[in-house]
Amino acid sequence: MVDPSWRWLLEPSWALVILALYYLTLGILALYGLHRLLLVTLYWRHARRPLEIPAEPETWPRVTVQLPLYNERYVARRLLTAIAALDYPRDRLEIQVLDDSTDDTRDLVASQVDDLQRQGVPIVHLHRENREGFKAGALAAGLEQAQGELVAVFDADFIPGADFLRRTVPYFQDDGIGMVQTCWDHVNREYSLLTQAQAVLLDGHFLVEHAARHRSGRFFNFNGTGGVWRRQTIEEAGGWQHDTLTEDLDLSYRAQLAGWRFLFLPEVKTPSELPMDVHGFKNQQHRWTKGSVQTARKLLWRILRSRLPWTVKTEAFVHLSANFSYLLMIFLSLLVFPAMAVRGDRLDASLPWIDLPLLIGATGSVLLFYAVSQRARGKSWLSSFAWVPILMGLGIGLSVNNCRAVLEGMVERGGTFVRTPKYSIVDSQQRWQDLAYRARKNLSFLLEGFLTLYLALCLLLAAAWQMWLALPFLYLFFHGYGTMFLLSLLPRGHGSWIRAQS
Repeated sequence: MVDPSWRWLLEPSWALVILALYYLTLGILALYGLHRLLLVTLYWRHARRPLEIPAEPETWPRVTVQLPLYNERYVARRLLTAIAALDYPRDRLEIQVLDDSTDDTRDLVASQVDDLQRQGVPIVHLHRENREGFKAGALAAGLEQAQGELVAVFDADFIPGADFLRRTVPYFQDDGIGMVQTCWDHVNREYSLLTQAQAVLLDGHFLVEHAARHRSGRFFNFNGTGGVWRRQTIEEAGGWQHDTLTEDLDLSYRAQLAGWRFLFLPEVKTPSELPMDVHGFKNQQHRWTKGSVQTARKLLWRILRSRLPWTVKTEAFVHLSANFSYLLMIFLSLLVFPAMAVRGDRLDASLPWIDLPLLIGATGSVLLFYAVSQRARGKSWLSSFAWVPILMGLGIGLSVNNCRAVLEGMVERGGTFVRTPKYSIVDSQQRWQDLAYRARKNLSFLLEGFLTLYLALCLLLAAAWQMWLALPFLYLFFHGYGTMFLLSLLPRGHGSWIRAQS
């Protein structure tokens, strides 16, 4: 029974508005959840068959490898060493270090480039005095001087294998292929619970989303690194542009709208380094989310007006609009208490028939989605499902941070490209807390703290009102916001969760 002090919520007009908003929000989130089930279905139907590996070309095409850098003293040398070891004809290879650094990274890179040049490696060091256009600007500037007909791009923390080009370039013998994306792997996956959770999130993106979209004929995107472009594709699509923070997503959609086909190679793994602490993770997510919303503003209407099949248009709409679910998540969190008060007096009997199907659609699909991604990595079903509660809490906990990004993306073009610090740390016994570079801390933790207290109150009221079926749902929100809030408050280095045991 609802406390008398909350009786005003039970007035018919208020009850109708509250319930309508609550179920509308939950229903939309359930639809996005069902879309994940569609991706799982497409994955099982299309994506598990291995691709036919093409024969090596008679004459290897000229390839330019672009390495955009900005203040990466800890990982730049590792990257250059890996690139210098690429097994590709030297007379068909060109390496550009696109260095916008303002610290000692510039001198470190210049020294190593000089050494590699003396060893016969075809590498040049291109330094800009300003960061105009940020990464997109650096790539565009490098392309003006590039000689290759194909262009491979690697961020500073990536470590491609020596056979990377020999495994990807042969696919460009198909003149319709504009880009080949490989699958990210992670050298510090086992460092902590935070890095493990991030790795599982990215496994879902690559092993299920990319694979399902690619093999079912939908659009998917270049991920900014670990891929190879046909230069003609970049130029015909309008080149690298910096009016969004996700220049990779933007160019990907423009290229596919121009008729180019993309290829995803899940069996080619390109190792990289995950953010070490929660602030780096949140800043990275903020940039990706804001840039995705900016890309939706820029291209979605053009996509919907195109002559593309409705399946491609629908998938593109869901893909580019999915981050708006963070707004809905915050709204649902605020609505949950008044909705509880209304239902507590009027709709208890209908709870299993109304709430549970929507909750299953919104959350059960996430459970299956990430479990399938871990099965694709060869994990058992039991261990795959064990990660789901952590991932769901992490996704909810990111809502405040990413909601801010959505709002900014709706009104801003471009913005400052805040890079994610990387430290060349791969072992759980290594320390990075005293190294230079710090991820910027934002004030989203204040709202995360408020929502944690709010959900704690809701949990207590639900127990007092004997609304037992609401408790798991409320706890999921409480756990998500509470975890992110506490991690954001911890001193530097402690926000990476429990360190993995070596």
